Amino acid sequence: MYELNVERHFRAAHALRLYDGSREPLHEHAWKVVVDVAADQLDQIELVMDFHELQGIIDRALGPLEGRNLNNLDVFKTVNPSAERVAEHIYRAIAAELPASVRLSRVTVTEAPGCRASFQDT
Repeated sequence: MYELNVERHFRAAHALRLYDGSREPLHEHAWKVVVDVAADQLDQIELVMDFHELQGIIDRALGPLEGRNLNNLDVFKTVNPSAERVAEHIYRAIAAELPASVRLSRVTVTEAPGCRASFQDT
């Protein structure tokens, strides 16, 4: 199996709904996103896929999040905009655009140094 790993960044704010039903203060993060894709075979030019193509797919997934308050986005109206849910949302957006020969292994988001969450669909 072959694997690619691409890192991108975006800025967005969120305010988590807490256990007692209250909401934490709105705050912004410089989110780091790491995307891992894999393929069993390389393509005709010996690639899993072109890095630039994968970067474009990721950037299209991150575009609607950039500079936004995540709480105001439809995707987070019914779920908490936690790092876990952000990773899942990005994963699903990217998976929908990948070539058939490439599978998405994992999306990991870092919202603060040392604080990461990942999503993988098993």
